[in-house]
Amino acid sequence: MMIGELIGTGRTADVFALDDGRVLRRYRNGLDATGEAAVMAHLAAHGYPVPAVWPGEAAGDLVMQRLSGVTMLEALTGGTMTAERAGELMAELLRQLHAVPARFAADPGHRILHLDFHPDNIVLTPDGPVVIDWATAQEGPPGLDTAMSALILAQAVLTMPAVAAGALPVLVSLVRHLGGAGGMHLAEAMARRAANPTLSREETGRLDEAVALVVEAGAR
Repeated sequence: MMIGELIGTGRTADVFALDDGRVLRRYRNGLDATGEAAVMAHLAAHGYPVPAVWPGEAAGDLVMQRLSGVTMLEALTGGTMTAERAGELMAELLRQLHAVPARFAADPGHRILHLDFHPDNIVLTPDGPVVIDWATAQEGPPGLDTAMSALILAQAVLTMPAVAAGALPVLVSLVRHLGGAGGMHLAEAMARRAANPTLSREETGRLDEAVALVVEAGAR
């Protein structure tokens, strides 16, 4: 396996091109990616759009299919997708995800949750949207997943000036297409975001405002 150029970097991992049309995502903190690969394989077996995955040489490595296309965020900023359609598609993908049976949960209402579902983790390929970055996936109530997604968008509105104007209509569309904020587990989502060590002080300090913005979006 010949590791090529660095083609992407996030808060916790780097992505490198491989010489065979695949990519290697490597955690900088040595986090084990084995469970993430198993979740993605389970979702793929149930028809959910995720990249194909293969074992890496180390526990912190994840070898994945290299996707062609732009992220939803790039499509929004480039003007090739409307905010209304982005929110609608996000809601569709969340509903589809929450229709997949959980792997381990004893509670029949629990499902696999992404917990970091936002426009930069959706790649618009020629074959349709593909959801990436399953590092935070867990099992639990779908209302927690929808709350996390809405809260991430609300935080972007409040703390990311470069995307704030575009994020608000996506948030409004998402919440509307999900049927409102009433079924969202916003308190737990807020607690999880507050405990996230990768967030800035500004991001965690404005969580109350972000929750209020989600509720307001649901009332529109």
